[in-house]
Amino acid sequence: MSVTSPPSAATDRILPGVALMLAFCMLAPLLDVASKLAAQGGVPVGQITTARFVVQGALMLPVVLVMRLPWRVSPRVLGLTFLRAIFLMLSTYSFVSGIAVMPVADALAIAFVEPFVVLILGSLIFGDEVGPRRIAASAVGFGGALLVIQPSVAAFGLVALWPLGTAFFFAFYMLVTRAMSTQIHPVTMQLHTSLAGIVIAVPIMVAFDGSGFAELDPVMPQGVNWLWLFGVGFWAAVSHMCMTYALKFAPSATLAPLHYSEIVAAVALGYLIFSDFPNAMTWAGILIIVSSGLYVIHRERMSARIKRRADLQTGAQASAALTQAP
Repeated sequence: MSVTSPPSAATDRILPGVALMLAFCMLAPLLDVASKLAAQGGVPVGQITTARFVVQGALMLPVVLVMRLPWRVSPRVLGLTFLRAIFLMLSTYSFVSGIAVMPVADALAIAFVEPFVVLILGSLIFGDEVGPRRIAASAVGFGGALLVIQPSVAAFGLVALWPLGTAFFFAFYMLVTRAMSTQIHPVTMQLHTSLAGIVIAVPIMVAFDGSGFAELDPVMPQGVNWLWLFGVGFWAAVSHMCMTYALKFAPSATLAPLHYSEIVAAVALGYLIFSDFPNAMTWAGILIIVSSGLYVIHRERMSARIKRRADLQTGAQASAALTQAP
């Protein structure tokens, strides 16, 4: 009888990380579905965006209290928190504006060019090394997005470009998150971002009340629309908590490829709830975007591996030099 060695502690942590990331990918499209249902019920896009921050903040508050996480942050982190909230607000507004009239899967496919935008902006802002292969993969990924955008523009008009705005705003959101990630607990970061979003969004809704500007003039939700608005914040809070803890258990390089499974959930929910199903050109675009994204992730992992080896070699040489010193 053979004896199987027990799994390592690292493996034990990676498996729940993978499970939580898959949970995020299955739950996050429910936020999009709730947003689309609310928009179809006559709720303005700005009000749906505001509901995300209000409900998510109300749900995250007891979590932070139970976990007894520190509240105080430095002025720098506070400023970054408001900047993060602004980019998330613009990203959410753009995406809800898109899915109000177009299929969720199409909008999500276009928004998935965000990793390529992060790659380019990371090079420009943080000086990250980006080789020609990743630049080429990013260009191919944008080409895939055009395959999705072209028929969408023909069918729905320029509103199909809103998800492209989502990609850019969410890319800035991710870069700000990166800048403050080592200075604040991720759960507290979510709560503070929600509170900052409330501080910004609610006065805007008050200012536009009665203005007649359809996207920002709030209305009194009727019937089931209350449920959809709650769902926007609820699924945002639950899905992003899953992603937060997934990243705690497993490295981002392991989890990043799984993020594309969100498209599968979006297609399934779009078909079941709205009878939307991507056409052949959209599927081709999705395939190109996903393939290019996976290649970029592969190159990122290879670069990180080479850098670790170089660092280890440099450390070993330095140690050897100290040992041989008289």
